[in-house]
Amino acid sequence: MPAQLGRRHFLQTMAATAATLTAGAPLFAAEEKKAPFKISLAEWSLHRALKGGKLDNLDFAKTAKEECGIEAIEYVNQFFMDKAKDQKYLAELNKRAGDLGVKQVLIMCDNEGNLGDPDEARRTKAVENHYKWAEAAKTLGCHAIRVNARSGGSYEEQIKLAADGLSRLSEFAKGLGLNVLVENHGGLSSNGQWLSTVMKTVDMPNCGTLPDFGNFRVNKDEMYDRYKGVDELMNFAKAVSAKSHKFDKLGNETETNFFKMMDIVVKKHGYHGYVGVEWEGGTPNEIEGIILTRRLLERCVEELQA
Repeated sequence: MPAQLGRRHFLQTMAATAATLTAGAPLFAAEEKKAPFKISLAEWSLHRALKGGKLDNLDFAKTAKEECGIEAIEYVNQFFMDKAKDQKYLAELNKRAGDLGVKQVLIMCDNEGNLGDPDEARRTKAVENHYKWAEAAKTLGCHAIRVNARSGGSYEEQIKLAADGLSRLSEFAKGLGLNVLVENHGGLSSNGQWLSTVMKTVDMPNCGTLPDFGNFRVNKDEMYDRYKGVDELMNFAKAVSAKSHKFDKLGNETETNFFKMMDIVVKKHGYHGYVGVEWEGGTPNEIEGIILTRRLLERCVEELQA
């Protein structure tokens, strides 16, 4: 570059910079803060529409993004129970989610037997029943399947039985690069200390928990403290379920203090993965309940970033 042109270019650049500063605009744009966690949508939030024939599982991704403003989804196997091995169907799910830019996070698995069944043959059958869902989750690009740890017998016996079933399933899932996550979902699984002990007994990197804010009723006479339970289960968490039932006029969930919960999840345990919206209330409707829950989680993001 000729010296004269170089000097002219320098003077022009300095003049532009001075004009920018005079106008009060920042010379460099401030970096956007990274969100402390990501939001997904649990399909159970729409179970009434799905069971009532108003929504098809194939349209879940579209509904999540276009009506709920959420771009990551968590399937429930009950809504495509006979499709786990249907490659054409799974390919269609992939296409629809992919076209929309929606991430498929996990599959919640129910009605496949008890992984901690005291009967060894039934326990083995339950483990094997989950294989197809692990394979389907792999096909969909999910990172995990969510399972239950139902069992029978004494407190200690159920630890051993549940750990056996989970270990065997996790060994299978390891070959697929998948996680097996246990949700607190009734019985002793809703006892945070019990489920934590099961996790320690299994002691496998791909076997973890999916703490649910609301599922802490052990039986009709015992309710486990939800904040204590989530705190205990976060040590092993690879997903989180933000369950909601009812909102007050300020947009706060009436049964769970979401801000307190998210302090435990993010600040105390350093979790930055997906937090799934799971609306279970009756009023307002499902879409509105989902949006209220999403907005509350977004307020939690703002407070955590403050």
